[in-house]
Amino acid sequence: MDVRGTVAAGFEPVRDAFLRNFEQRGERGAAVAVYRDGSKVVDLWAGTRDVDGEAPWAVDTAQIVRSATKGVAAAVPLLLHQRGLLDLDAPVATYWPEFKAAGKERVTVRQLLAHRAGVPVLDRPLTLAEAVDLPTATAAIAAQAPAWEPGTAHGYHAHTFSWLLAGLVHRVTGRTIGRWVAEEIARPLGLDLWIGLPGDEAHRVGRIGPVEEKEPADSPALRLRPKPAVTAAYQDPQSLTRRAFGVIDPRPDENDPVYQAAELPGSAGVATARALARFYAATLGPVDGSPRLFAPATLALARTEESAGPDRVLVVGTRFGLGHMLHGPASPLLGPGSFGHPGRGGSLGFADPDSGISFGYVTNGMRKTVTADPRAQALVRAVRASL
Repeated sequence: MDVRGTVAAGFEPVRDAFLRNFEQRGERGAAVAVYRDGSKVVDLWAGTRDVDGEAPWAVDTAQIVRSATKGVAAAVPLLLHQRGLLDLDAPVATYWPEFKAAGKERVTVRQLLAHRAGVPVLDRPLTLAEAVDLPTATAAIAAQAPAWEPGTAHGYHAHTFSWLLAGLVHRVTGRTIGRWVAEEIARPLGLDLWIGLPGDEAHRVGRIGPVEEKEPADSPALRLRPKPAVTAAYQDPQSLTRRAFGVIDPRPDENDPVYQAAELPGSAGVATARALARFYAATLGPVDGSPRLFAPATLALARTEESAGPDRVLVVGTRFGLGHMLHGPASPLLGPGSFGHPGRGGSLGFADPDSGISFGYVTNGMRKTVTADPRAQALVRAVRASL
């Protein structure tokens, strides 16, 4: 396997782990990037651009990153709060009056971001055409009755997070969330990252698809098996788990240009590994002369726990801040203060303020994992060993 790119002295274990993913874990095409204290120390790519093709992964190949998009999108309300435009403890209906319907009048912005709003499912799933149409989708989520009393529990809003966040940001700023990210985050930082892929960038995006789930004999992943309750939840069509992941029906083709062009901040972002790592580096401090995104108080908010314990959708213990997943058994990051977000099937981006590390990994090979892909975890362990 021809691994291309660069690794700074001391971070060679990351290259070794990246290569091992291809040799022993069935990786087809992927990239990984790491920044430390604002400087890039790892930038690697290898394999094929398409999971089912032969063309090589290029220096600028991007991939759909599924729920890793949430970590980027979660920066938007934090930055709006930082600028004095959004009160985290105000009811969502203060900004979005229609949202108060069906018992949601007291749901706060903080609860919405922490997966405590109680609306991870819709009574009627949306078609793809409805899901990508912002007025239609936000109207559906605004009218939805909660599945539990808001604020009393948390459960992963796998897809509905897209419309919750898109609806809120649009009403606060007058801009779509994709446009806001492009103008306020991606463009100033020079990121190859989009929530709503432009047509003239589509040629850079590889095809994703399932890959064989292989593991080396000494892999920690072999010691982890889903609990019976988790397996049952994914098999039961009436469970919150199945319904939360099935709110777009039929299931969309994520290689479809229509889906990738949609501004779905919970699931359809497209990025390079380099862009994910650079974005998280900017939350910690300046990068190549660009000012930091988060003020110290905002950075403290990003890593502060808002939800923890049994997750009503994922049926395991999860930890969330204000839109970001936090380090824990269900989603191991680098350390206790890390914040970021995995994407189902592989991708991962996060920042660790304690070490100054930011991390991005993207892949075209989708596994069945939801929050802790073995390939990403092998790379995280290698980063930890390099410090």
